[in-house]
Amino acid sequence: MRAVVFDCDGTLVDSERLSFQAWREILGRHGYDLADADIAATRGQSYPDVHGYFAERATIPGADDFWPTLSGRLFELFETDLEVFDDAVATARELKERGVPIAIATSSLRERLDATLRAAALEDVFDVTVAGDEVENGKPAPDLFLAAAERLGAAPAECVAVEDSPAGVEAALAAGMRVVAVARHPDHRASLRCETVVDELTAAVVEAAGGP
Repeated sequence: MRAVVFDCDGTLVDSERLSFQAWREILGRHGYDLADADIAATRGQSYPDVHGYFAERATIPGADDFWPTLSGRLFELFETDLEVFDDAVATARELKERGVPIAIATSSLRERLDATLRAAALEDVFDVTVAGDEVENGKPAPDLFLAAAERLGAAPAECVAVEDSPAGVEAALAAGMRVVAVARHPDHRASLRCETVVDELTAAVVEAAGGP
């Protein structure tokens, strides 16, 4: 293992619940009630893909026009309610202290990623960050993880990816990385199809997944 690439939302920070809260509030203004099935169907996907999903189910503005309203509410929630997952952040910091290059590869737009890192006080932790609007295809395509590996100067096969969503796991495996999946909720475990699935993240788990 030469490097580690972390997902952000749902892996490092408990932001997905805030994201879906914002979606629920804004979609409600357009007469759509967000359901649990909607959350399951869109978890870990890029903003354009999630917007496209809801645009098929509700009459909402186009993605560019919808984003300022959604992000405005979401970033308000980040400033007041965003929490970090202590196990993942501690793992990232420990790996960095050991000299392991670490990156973030997230489906989120750069604007959202920067707002997340700022609110969580994680701006100076990662060597590389790659956002969803900086690659051609979001997860489950491998583009984000391939870009992160390239910027870290490591071959994908030398990287371990840390993920929490089915789309993210699929993307990391497609990139040729070994994967550690964190099941933040018990009902997520069955959908995380990779060799290493844990309830809590540690540096030792990541290093073991990386092999000798």
